[in-house]
This record gives sequence, C-alpha cells and structure tokens, in this order.
Amino acid sequence: MLSLYPHNQTAYEATMEMLAETGKAAVIHPTGTGKSMIAFKLCEDHPGERILWLGPSTYIYKTQVENLQKVIGGKNSKKSVEKITKDITFRTYAKLMLMTEAEMKVLSPAYIILDEFHRAGAESWGDAVQRLLSLYPDVPLVGLSATNIRYLDGQRDMAEELFDGNVASEISLGEAIVRDILDPPEYICSVYSYSKSLEKYAQRVRNAKSKAVRDKAKDLLDQLRRTLEQAEGLSVLFQKHMKQPHGKYIVFCSDKEHMDEMLHLSHDWFSLVDKAPHFYSVYADDPETDQAFADFKSDSSDHLRLLFCIDMLNEGVHVDDIDGVILLRPTISPIVYKQQIGRALSAGKKKEAIIFDIVLNIENLCSIDSIEEEMQTAVAYYRRLGRDDQIVNEHFQISGQIRDCMELFSKLGDTLGASWDFMYEEAKKYYEVYGSLDVPKRYVTDTGYSLGTWIKTQREVKAGEIYGTLSDKQIKMLTDIGMRWESASDSRWNRYYKALVEYKEQYGDIIVPRTYITQDGLMLGNWIANLRNTRKSGLYSSFLSEERIAILDELGMVWDATDYLFERNFAALVEYHHRNGNVEVPVRFVSSNGVRLGAWISYLKQQRKKGSLNLTERQIQRLDALGMLWGTKYENAWEAAYQEAVRYWKRFGNLDVPTLYVTETGFKLGRWIHRQRDFERNGKLSEVRKNRLNQIDQSWKVGA
Repeated sequence: MLSLYPHNQTAYEATMEMLAETGKAAVIHPTGTGKSMIAFKLCEDHPGERILWLGPSTYIYKTQVENLQKVIGGKNSKKSVEKITKDITFRTYAKLMLMTEAEMKVLSPAYIILDEFHRAGAESWGDAVQRLLSLYPDVPLVGLSATNIRYLDGQRDMAEELFDGNVASEISLGEAIVRDILDPPEYICSVYSYSKSLEKYAQRVRNAKSKAVRDKAKDLLDQLRRTLEQAEGLSVLFQKHMKQPHGKYIVFCSDKEHMDEMLHLSHDWFSLVDKAPHFYSVYADDPETDQAFADFKSDSSDHLRLLFCIDMLNEGVHVDDIDGVILLRPTISPIVYKQQIGRALSAGKKKEAIIFDIVLNIENLCSIDSIEEEMQTAVAYYRRLGRDDQIVNEHFQISGQIRDCMELFSKLGDTLGASWDFMYEEAKKYYEVYGSLDVPKRYVTDTGYSLGTWIKTQREVKAGEIYGTLSDKQIKMLTDIGMRWESASDSRWNRYYKALVEYKEQYGDIIVPRTYITQDGLMLGNWIANLRNTRKSGLYSSFLSEERIAILDELGMVWDATDYLFERNFAALVEYHHRNGNVEVPVRFVSSNGVRLGAWISYLKQQRKKGSLNLTERQIQRLDALGMLWGTKYENAWEAAYQEAVRYWKRFGNLDVPTLYVTETGFKLGRWIHRQRDFERNGKLSEVRKNRLNQIDQSWKVGA
C-alpha cells in the first residue's frame, strides 16, 4: 500500500474532494516534495480504471515510477508498482500532438493526469490537450506542477486556463522549507564576474549631482569592490564547502555553448576536490543523453561525479542520491531558478544538501530574495493562525562574504536613488515601449534604477498609505502617460465585484458555481471560492477587509458553501431517486442542472470508508433514508443478497435454502447461499459476513 507524506495526504484528500465537486483539481507543490505520489495514490485507489497520464517526457515518467518503487520499499515493491501502474496509459505531450481524434477516442480514460501542467500552455502541446479535453469534458482532470505560471509567456496562469482556478493544494518552496517538508540546504553564493557591473555603478556615482551622495556612494562602492576581491576563488570555494568530495552534483548551464565553456573551466575549478572527477553532460538534442544519464546514476565510484545539463532536469526528473547542485547561470526566471534548486531537495531526505550559486554578476545576487520572501510570508501566515508548531525553519542561510556584498549592493542602490524628474523620464521611456505603466514590482531599468518600486511608491503616496508628497502637476504628468492610481488588487476587486452585482441581477443570488465564467472571461466562481477560503483562514487584508465583507454581506454572500452544496446535491439525489427508484448513481452521471451527482456519491463513499466523512449525523440519516448503500457495488450486491436471506428466514424460519430456489424478485438465493458455504469451507468468507449469516440462523451451513 502506498503511504503518503502528511502534506501529500492532505493534498490528496483535497484533490478527491475537489474532483467530486468540480471535476478538476490542480496541485502546485515545489520540486522534491513527491507530488507525483499523489497521482499514483489515485491510481491505487481506483484499480481497474484507465488512467491517462500526460507528461513532458518519458524520462520524467520512468524516474517517477522508479521513485514509486523506492517509496513503497520491501521485497514486494516491484509487484506493488506493477499493480498500481498497470492501468496507466502514458503519453508525452509531443505524442498527443500527433494523435488523431480517432486515436484519442480509443484512450477512453476514467481519469486524466496532466503532469507539469504548465507545459500544456505551449502552443502546439496546448492545442493537443484542448482537443483531448473537448473529447472528454466529464472525465476528472488532475494537474501536477511546481508552478502554474508561464513566466516568459505573458505570466499566463495555467491553473486558471486548464482547471478554472480549482487548486486543491498549493505550497511554495519557501513554505516547504519553513514547514520542514524540505530541509533547508547549505547555500553558498559566489560572484564569477563583477568588473563590468562595478564599472556601471562607478559611472552612476560619477554622474550623481550631489557631492554628499557621490562621497557616500563612492565609499560603499569601494567597500563592495574590496569585499568581492577578497572573496575566495572558485577552486578554494569548492574545496572548502564540498563536504562530499566523492558526491554527486548536478551542474546547470544556460545553453550548449555555455556548457562547453564551463566544462573546459571545470577541470581547474574542481582540481582541489578531486584530481580526476567524472564529468557527464546531457541535453535534449544529444542522441547519447540516455546513456550518459544512466551512467551518471549508476556511477558508484570514489570520485567527484558531476552531471552538466541545460534544461532537461529543471522539472520532473528527481535523482535521490544527489548531494547538491551548482548553478552556473546567467539571469533566469524565478520559476526555473526554484526548479533547479529543487533538484537538491527532497521530502524525507536525511542528508543536508548544498547549493553553489555561481552568479554571473552582482545584480543577480538578489535572486535568493524570492525564496526568503516566500518563507517570511509563510511564517507570518502560520503565526497569525496560532499554528507556530508548523514553523520549523525561519531563515535561509547564505555564506557570510556574499551576504555582506548583498547588503552593500542594496545600500549603494538606495544611495544612488534618482530625483523625481529623473525617474519620471525613466517611466516615460517604459510607457513608450510597453504602452502602460503597469511596471512589475521588481523591474529594474537597463541603467540599474528600480522603476517598479518607484511606481508602487507613487501610488502609495497618493493614497496616503506612506509619507510623501505629490503635486497636482506630478499626478497629471503620470496620469497622462497611463498611470493607474488604483492598485492592481483594487482594480481586480472592482472588476469582479461589478460582475458579481450583474450576476445577482440576472440570477437573483450570488451562489456562483465554481466553474462559472462571465462573458468577459472573468472566473467569477473561482473568485468567490477564494474569498471564502481567505475569510476562513482569518487572513484579512486589503484583499478582503472588514469593509468588503460588509459589502458582500449586503449582496447576500454565502460564506460557508459546505451546507449549501450538500443541500444542492441532496436535492439532485432526491430527484434521481424519484426517477429511478434507487440511489445507485453511475460515477459519471451529471444531473440536468449540472450537478456531478455520481462523482459526489462516489466521493462520500470513499470518505466514509476512510473514516473521514465530513457530514453531520442528520445529513447521514437523510442519505440513509433514501436507501444509500455505502459500500462498493460488490459490497452492495452482497448486502442486497443478505437482505433476501433475511426475508426468506422470516418466511420459512430457516436458511436451509434449496439450491434452485429463486425469490419473487428473481434473485437466485439458493445458489447464493450455496456459494457462501463454499467460500466458508475454503476460508474465503470473511468473519464479518460469516457472523452476520450466523446471526440470522446457522442453518445456512446445513449443506456443508
């Protein structure tokens, strides 16, 4: 039996509940947390049902199956894996793209899993996925990924596009470290090239109009230069911090040319660690990649083993015995950065991993800040809920010299802060290129000025949220080049609230189905669900202030949707009972008003079996009164036969049933009793069933 880590067990239960409610559920967990096991658990709990598993590559899927065997463990693990995976049909997104509609129809899945689902946003792959989903609109859809955002594709949110915003579980890399789901690694940071960056800032120092600013900035720049010059060279850095000199490390490069250059330099870099390190290289277009990757995994020699790669191991493929990663990288997206760090981290891993971050220049020193921010957000969240027990690690430690560099670099940037008129000209240049002033918060100009932060500051000053002054002329100047004075959050609130008012005018209430999308493309149902979750968490903010709660209450907001959903689904079940005379609803049955009744009934039965049914006694009694049978169809069939036996005993006073006896309803009770005798004789009848038959009358054994 597959046992999940607690965080994945929680995510699995939330996934099954969301599938029962909406038919779609996404899980967004960072690399190394074992999220593929959630999908394998679904396969284990649904034997005999065909699972269509889509992923970016066979590498990823094969490695996931290998990891499944390691997780199960024991001498019978191989058989257990075969049992879990026997009903899986795996296809790559590229293979799906080449399939005809007729070939897709043959797949006929009971569930569809989109692994690394953000990749399904690529144009060709995305078209293929949409063709598949249009063929199977009612098949439950599960998505797994470390991120839902396509960072270099207009910040597209694939959880919104593919799953209507139905996210069953989301954990950031920072939160995973805070909760000790992933152990914090030792983080070593070094600068490979900094002379050009220092010269650029030296020019800014010379251009500063104020002598006081020039003097202070020059002093900080000199301190920064001295600190960098005194930093250890890479060969000494690796020798000092590689605690596993015969360990395995993944080395990330930007492209083939960069990888070749780094391979050439690496002989000197690692010479103090191992005189004869083993180098391997893999990249997508190399026909020898399969063998190189296999050789690296199987290499058990007493040498330093380094696997150089470009993008193949950013996601999905996880190698358990990795001692660390080495990032030889130019500027990359935060998503790729976190995926690469995740190669060194693994839930349940015993040894401390190490990350060598060899940044291209000093501007890249702050990449780690994104993880630090995630950690602080998680810490604040759990403290506000009074759940301090969830906080295990509060900080992400970085080696001393580079931490000093980061602080000096930050102070230098603050000292060189430009005048309002200068920054306005930078904003104007941005507007002329992009047509708006919706500047990302972290955006920095080519000349090193933090325009994103400056724009945010202007909004806060005008709103009176922070101290400062803006003249009417300055406000007009910014307005004329597209400045939106309301925050992005306020703008989003206003659009959705207006849509909610229009929904009430049309339907008379604001009980919005989770999958409801307005004609303008606003996912209103998902927005309402997020409001409920936010209030439930107690994390009130500008997103959901007390004032906004009051406004929603006036509209008739239903904050606890659980009772409402039960009543809606129960009403659909009553209607089904009236029409069919029973409540044995097919799993894929959907009512005339769109209630996924079959999935709901199936989910209730699964939860009851696990002992985690979240219904009141009164609700259970109402279901029982309709004739709810809580077992599987096989258990229900036995129960129905048992009731026929009870009726026979009441009529004849015994269970010595003739073999050919058939009840008035056409049930072959004699044959059934005969089978129970055979089962009991061969030790295949459970003690529970044997005792239940004995409670009626032990005469059922007469023929034994």
